[in-house]
Amino acid sequence: MNKVNIAEKLSLFSDYWNPRIVGELNGQQVKLVILKGEFVWHKHDHEDEMFYVLNGMLQMEFRDKTVIVQPGEFIIVPRGIEHRPVANDEVALMLFEPAGTINTGDAQSELTRTILDSI
Repeated sequence: MNKVNIAEKLSLFSDYWNPRIVGELNGQQVKLVILKGEFVWHKHDHEDEMFYVLNGMLQMEFRDKTVIVQPGEFIIVPRGIEHRPVANDEVALMLFEPAGTINTGDAQSELTRTILDSI
């Protein structure tokens, strides 16, 4: 039962699009990630995802619209919905996802991370 200092954990990052696990509860993982640029279009057939913006402005693109998510806001992407996160400038996120969720879902790319570090 230790507290987690989010700013301290984020200071350990030196790369983009590489989530780290900072906590686990009830089969869910709490992850931190820093984004910059465009991610790949993808979907998750079996998992919903929650993106909570800590710093920066996230653009969550869907095939029919783009949702802007500001610091202190979050968006839940339901399973099966194709989406693409975009960060024109650096964005820090906290993610809540079922354990084992692959960041690129049904798409394989150089950004796919199948094994995540815990920090």
